[in-house]
Amino acid sequence: MTSSTEGPVVLRGGLVLTMDDGHRVLPGHDVLVVDGRIAEIGQGLAVPEGTTEVDAAGGIVMPGMIDTHRHMWQTAMRGYGADWTLTQYFVWYYLEWGTIFRPEDVHAGNLLSAIEGLDAGVTTTVDWSHGLQTPQHADAAVDALTSTRGRFVLAYGNIQDAPASWTADPGFRDFVTRRITPGDDMLGFQLAFDVTGDPAFPEKPAFEVARELGVPVSTHAGVWGATNDDGIRLMHEHGFMGPDTVYVHAATLSEDSYQRIAATGGSVSVSTESEQSAGQGYPPTWALRSHGIPVSLSMDTSVWWSADLFSAMRTTLGADRSREHLEAHARGETVTQAALRAEQVVDWATRGGARAIGRSDLGSLEPGKRADVVLIKNDHSPVSFPLLNPYGHVAFQAQRGDVHTVLVNGRFAKRDGRLVDVDLAATRAEVERTVEHLRSTLGEQAWQAGMNPEIPETKILDNPYQYTEYQSATTHERR
Repeated sequence: MTSSTEGPVVLRGGLVLTMDDGHRVLPGHDVLVVDGRIAEIGQGLAVPEGTTEVDAAGGIVMPGMIDTHRHMWQTAMRGYGADWTLTQYFVWYYLEWGTIFRPEDVHAGNLLSAIEGLDAGVTTTVDWSHGLQTPQHADAAVDALTSTRGRFVLAYGNIQDAPASWTADPGFRDFVTRRITPGDDMLGFQLAFDVTGDPAFPEKPAFEVARELGVPVSTHAGVWGATNDDGIRLMHEHGFMGPDTVYVHAATLSEDSYQRIAATGGSVSVSTESEQSAGQGYPPTWALRSHGIPVSLSMDTSVWWSADLFSAMRTTLGADRSREHLEAHARGETVTQAALRAEQVVDWATRGGARAIGRSDLGSLEPGKRADVVLIKNDHSPVSFPLLNPYGHVAFQAQRGDVHTVLVNGRFAKRDGRLVDVDLAATRAEVERTVEHLRSTLGEQAWQAGMNPEIPETKILDNPYQYTEYQSATTHERR
C-alpha cells in the first residue's frame, strides 16, 4: 500500500483541540486537509471542488495519537500473559520460547497491532521490535507495517543476541540498505536495545552503529531487575545520551539519572499500565515532571494490556494523582488541586509522542502540518454528550469505539467507525495460524502452564540478558 494522499477532506463543525503551543480549543470549527497536510482551520471554510465532507458536529477533532513503545510482534498472543509479572515475561520470551517465532509470526503480530492501533486513533506507533532474530524477521515486520495505512517507526532489536553482535551482522546492514530510506515520511527507524550496567559496557559498539547510521536509540531504562542507574551513567560517560534518546519506563532511577536525562534533553516513554502491573517500578511521571523531562505515552504489549492510548491517559492520571494523594496523607495534609491535569496527558499522547520521535510536523493541528487527524464522535452513545471539558472527555470518557474518523497523511484509515481497506477475516486467519504454531510447538501442557510460568533458578532476577554475566546486587538491597 502506498503513502500517497487522496483528495481533499474537510471535517465540519467539530470542537477542535489544536494541541498547538497555545492549546487552543476551537468550538464549531472546520479542519481542511489538502495534499496530506492541514490546509486551514476556521469556521465555514470554502473548500476545493470534490472535497469529501465529514460531519464533525458534536464531536472532538484532535491530532492523531502517537505510541512511542509497543512490542507489536507479540500481538498475536493478545491477553495470554494477563497475569504475568515482568519476571514471567522474561522467562517466557527471553529464556524459553521467544526463539520459536517465525518471520510469518512477526508479520501476523505486527499486522494485527497496526490495525488495532489505527482503530483506536493511534496514527503513529514506534514498533519496539526486539523479536527480529534474523533479517527475514525484520522484512516481515516491515511488510506488515507498510501494508496498512498507518505511520510507524521501526525500532530494530533482537533480545536473543548481544546488541554488539546483531548490529555488526552483515544481514542487518543489508536490511537497512534495502528497506530503510532516510527521511521516509511513513516509516522511521531507530535501534532498540537495553543497557545492562555491566562495567565493560558491552553495548558500546551498538551505540556507535546508531551514531554511524544517524538514528536514535530507544532503551528500556530504570526497569527493576533488568536495567538501572549504572546503564544511564555508562551512556552519559561515553557521550551516548542526547535529545533524540528515548528512555522507556525510567521507573526505578535515582535523582542522578533523572538529572542526566534532563541535562541531555532526552525524553521518557511512560507505559503506566505496564509499570503498574508488571513491576518495572512505580509510574514515574511525578518524578519526570519535577525534573522537567519530556514525556510520551505507550502501551508496551497486548500480551497483557489494551493497545489504545485512552487507557494510557486515564491510568497515567490515576497513578500520578494516587501518589500525590498518598504522599500528602503521609504528611498529614490533603491535596486540594491535582498537579497533573487531563490537558497534560492529552498533550503527552500527541505532542509528546511527536517530540520523542523527532517529528515536529506531527502532534498538533496547525496549517502546514501533516494531516494525522482523529474525530471522536459517537451519536449512538449516551457518553458522547455533553462535551463540557474536552480534555477530560478524551482522557476519561472516550474509548476506541468512539473513534469515528482517522486520517493518516490525509488518507482515511477509519471512516464512519469502520476501518478502511482492512481484511479482518484474512488477518484473523493469519493470526490463528501463528497461535496454532505456538500452541502446537509448546504442547498443550506447556501452553497452559505458560499463562503462569514457574520461575527457574537463573540470574533472571538480576539480568534477563544472556550475552553478559554481569549481575547487580540492586534487586537484593532492602529499600
